[in-house]
Amino acid sequence: MLGDILITGGASGLGHAVAEAVAKAGGRPLVVDLRAADGFDHAVADLADRSQAERAVRELAERAGGLDGVVTAAGIDACGRLEDVTADDWERVIKVNLMGTAAVVRAALPYLRESSGRVVTCASTLGLRAVSDATAYCAAKFGVVGFTRALAAELAGQVGVTMLVPGGMATRFFDGRPEQYQPGPDARLNRPEDVAQTVVFALSQPPGCEVRELVVCPSTETSWP
Repeated sequence: MLGDILITGGASGLGHAVAEAVAKAGGRPLVVDLRAADGFDHAVADLADRSQAERAVRELAERAGGLDGVVTAAGIDACGRLEDVTADDWERVIKVNLMGTAAVVRAALPYLRESSGRVVTCASTLGLRAVSDATAYCAAKFGVVGFTRALAAELAGQVGVTMLVPGGMATRFFDGRPEQYQPGPDARLNRPEDVAQTVVFALSQPPGCEVRELVVCPSTETSWP
């Protein structure tokens, strides 16, 4: 049994796929998102606001009677050259993707320590390699990589920590972008449902067995330049 799994960004995209996969595997998804997640217990919160993130975690954990796992799947982007992206938009990417991840994990730790639970963070192949016009996203995801590796060392033997490194996925993540930042017509993208299965795999490991890092990308993509 997976137990009670808190999932950020669970109203759409990879987060929603993870919520569905957790439910199918017998767990109870608890969703934090900017909007309601139909069919799942949820709390609405803006992860760019630490107080909202902390409140949402506590609210869901108290309703569920604890937490057995956390999956930080929420993420946003602001494409463009550094001088062309407004400071507010640039900083919001850092706040949601990196600071929001840390805030959620910090708030969840008392519950996870009690259950000897697990954390799965969501980095990106762009947290291992850098590209132009993605300074905010790369900075945030490189930060998630460092945060997760340090967290794994800090919580070793207490709380399981896995870093998911997904490549391109066929979600609404690309909606609203200028054409130059859209996947090309021949782009091969993974289904979020398939990536979600790897998250369930990490969450399902027995005590003492750790899946530290998972790189899951289309067969034509790599996590290095």
